[in-house]
Amino acid sequence: MSDLSERLGFIVDGVQRIDSLAEGLASYSIALQTGKESFQPTPMDVMLRTVLARLDKEIRSNDAKVSYTKLPRVSGDPDRLMEVLENLVRNAIEHRGEAPPSIHITAEKQAEGWLFSVRDNGPGVERAYLESIFNPFERLHGRQRPGPGLGLAICRAIVERHGGQIWAEAQSGSGATFFFTLPAD
Repeated sequence: MSDLSERLGFIVDGVQRIDSLAEGLASYSIALQTGKESFQPTPMDVMLRTVLARLDKEIRSNDAKVSYTKLPRVSGDPDRLMEVLENLVRNAIEHRGEAPPSIHITAEKQAEGWLFSVRDNGPGVERAYLESIFNPFERLHGRQRPGPGLGLAICRAIVERHGGQIWAEAQSGSGATFFFTLPAD
């Protein structure tokens, strides 16, 4: 009977991975098709509060602390920009170190637009991987973490379709900061 249970467990695991992959590919495809016709004034502070409400269970179960400064209104696709924030906050929670996650989100006005940052206290990322983590299916931790490895690729596609850039700065063992720019409204 345990052999049957083990086989069923493999099947269920496989189906869940396929479902996660299909969902990720659909999101990636949508991100690649985001166009200016869907842009509208988007209050990023409202988008962030919505993300934090969606992730409330994960935030509480991980004893995460999330702080943020006032975020601006930008021109963009609200659903896609909310997806960027959700992916970055979720990554900060999932890729945590020994201490409870501590996440801080800011936005700073610059000459060309806005510079957003999402800083965490997780294990960081080795310099050699700071660019490749934005590639589709790139998974630094193999199957140790859930998901198909598309979250940061989706973020890059969305930000670039909005006329911005996204990158990370980190050192192994000392947290990471993900930055992205969006043009001024």
